[in-house]
Amino acid sequence: MNSIEIFSGAGGLAKGLEMAGTKHQAFIEWNADACNTLRMNYDRDIIFQGDVRDFAFANYKNKDVDIIAGGPPCQPFSLGGKAKGSDDERDMFPAAIAAIRTLMPKAFIFENVKGLLRDSFADYFRFIILQLTYPEVEFSSEDWCENYSVLQAIDRDQSYNGMTYDVTYKLVNAADYGVPQKRERVIIVGFRSDLNIKWSFPKQTHSEDALLWNKYVTGDYWKHHHIENPENGEVCKEISNQLMERYGMWPPEHKPWRTMRDAFEGIGEPNGHGEHCLREGAKAYPGHTGSNIDEPSKTIKAGGHGVPGGENTVRLPDGTIRYLSVLEAKRIQTFPDDYIITGAWGEAMRQLGNAVPVHLAYIVGDSVIKAIQV
Repeated sequence: MNSIEIFSGAGGLAKGLEMAGTKHQAFIEWNADACNTLRMNYDRDIIFQGDVRDFAFANYKNKDVDIIAGGPPCQPFSLGGKAKGSDDERDMFPAAIAAIRTLMPKAFIFENVKGLLRDSFADYFRFIILQLTYPEVEFSSEDWCENYSVLQAIDRDQSYNGMTYDVTYKLVNAADYGVPQKRERVIIVGFRSDLNIKWSFPKQTHSEDALLWNKYVTGDYWKHHHIENPENGEVCKEISNQLMERYGMWPPEHKPWRTMRDAFEGIGEPNGHGEHCLREGAKAYPGHTGSNIDEPSKTIKAGGHGVPGGENTVRLPDGTIRYLSVLEAKRIQTFPDDYIITGAWGEAMRQLGNAVPVHLAYIVGDSVIKAIQV
């Protein structure tokens, strides 16, 4: 199963797809540090540093590309940015659609921030979905509103004879799929319509209630980690009673959400070596108080406001907080320990903050690949 990775970043989506069975034909990424990371983990000959709009996708028509995957830059739609949407020159969805138009893969997988689903972007998001549905339609106008009207008419009349894709999307929380991080992202998946593939998103495998059950009903969570429950007894009893009322004697059907403590098993406290160094100076700020070690991490973020605040710090049971080591952040993003992230701490955190959790990529990728192979 051959794939091309666009807007590859540090390679989280790519690594998950590789684990699911794809063979990468090319990585296209503009950021030099991310490209350095990719070169440390993949064949240098297939890594192309530059603007995806300048990449010669036509040269890969004979490669039988089955999947195009990537994360078009999310800043235009990010809740943490200026959110200009289609007016932002960093909006790279048109480039992603152009790649599909050229190669017509069997499927595509794109990831983006939940801000893409904001009401203020509703028409533009629908425009993106229609472009992905009808990628062969090209426009003479530079006004996306006019082009949106063209696609709406095509979709309404059902008279289009070109190649189309069956496109679906979903807002998913990575924690619900076994990632030790509460990270909500939009996943967009499309299958070429001539394949007649009926597909739906993989079902949730993990839940918060199952974690609460293991903490406050059975106590198995604390027993597994060989520690006493550090939380208030009355609060624990109240939560336990609520769960018993909801589920009776039977535990929730899902596996428990994975916590930071779960993710950090076997690596100990930062020891000053390599990727597991302790970075000094972590402070709590209003709204940025660190991630509770006995819960999934808050969303690890790229950019300045994620670094000094609470998103890239862990809060210990005694109330102290410290920065995550790069190794810990890799565990939270479910990268293998031997996957190399280049750059100093801040740059490594930027790359990890932009990455798709590897395990989530595997879950989605495995489902897509199996659907194609049926």
